[in-house]
Amino acid sequence: MSLKRAWQAAMVAGVVCSAGLAASPPAAASTTVAWGTTTSAPAVPTAAPPQVVNISQGVSQGLLLKRVQPSYPPQAVSLRIEGAVNLQATIAKDGTIKGVKVLGGHPLLARAAADAVRQWRYKPYMLNGQPFEVQTEITVNFKLPN
Repeated sequence: MSLKRAWQAAMVAGVVCSAGLAASPPAAASTTVAWGTTTSAPAVPTAAPPQVVNISQGVSQGLLLKRVQPSYPPQAVSLRIEGAVNLQATIAKDGTIKGVKVLGGHPLLARAAADAVRQWRYKPYMLNGQPFEVQTEITVNFKLPN
């Protein structure tokens, strides 16, 4: 094989060593090949930031600006139903509630809890100076007056 053909084969493989013969490729994001030389930039993985960041209930409580108390459903009062409703809320970048999902609790109380939480407002969650959409769990407790 001629030197020119060896060099062309090495070009297809992606790497040429200083003598102009094929060498094993280094781990690199890009390789620039000129006759008889090889330069490689180190591979730098770039991960896209997460679209939605999960935060704890404690962190989300620290960001809460406006809390609306749920109205106790009259049917739940007459049936003497009380307890906790667990919700999963998605908080938009501007601090508004983007979505609410009921995770647990009595069905008569769940709707009132979700309706109240949809009106809550938060400070935007900042990460590296940028606001992020976050997801958190919220527990709303219903207790009947004595």
